[in-house]
Amino acid sequence: MDQVKIGKFISDERKAKGYTQKQLSELLGISDKTISKWECGNGFPEASLLLPLCNELEITVNELLTGERISQQNYKKKAEENMVNMIREKEENKQKILLTTIIGVISTITFVTLLLVVCFYTDVIALPIKIVLMIIALSVFGVGLYVAMWGDRKIGYFKCRNCNELFTPTFMQYNMGMHLLSTRYLKCPHCKTRTWCRKVMTKE
Repeated sequence: MDQVKIGKFISDERKAKGYTQKQLSELLGISDKTISKWECGNGFPEASLLLPLCNELEITVNELLTGERISQQNYKKKAEENMVNMIREKEENKQKILLTTIIGVISTITFVTLLLVVCFYTDVIALPIKIVLMIIALSVFGVGLYVAMWGDRKIGYFKCRNCNELFTPTFMQYNMGMHLLSTRYLKCPHCKTRTWCRKVMTKE
């Protein structure tokens, strides 16, 4: 989905209806800043707002996801394309997460293995070799950890429990946030609230 195109479409349809961002936000029960983010292509309506938004703008969900008015002739084709794109994004993100997890596990096993070799064969391995092995072990572990963290942060999105907006945290925010299974304690850039944000794979 092209967020910039969808944002411009929302803006055009809102203006065609004669609504200001404030008026539309009041009808939907959200802030006008959220409308502004959508229209700038920096956010996307959550699932529970898709139908209310489309009803107010008198468009279909399919047209919203496409970012343009669709003729009856092309409606089914566009609907299928949107569905396929959402499924593809979800599958690709799952594969990426799996790959980064595997890299993290392999790097951890490598680190532990080299550490055990150095510890248990102290009399056999010379000191310079021990140092080299420890450097290799730490480097492998560091790279694996970084890849795993990068994947968890960048692949998919985090969903704010307060405003339900999707976002990608900065590397610093991600590292500082407490982690619990598939949630992380983060500050939402949309509503500025700190809460437990759930990891999601697509803009469902």
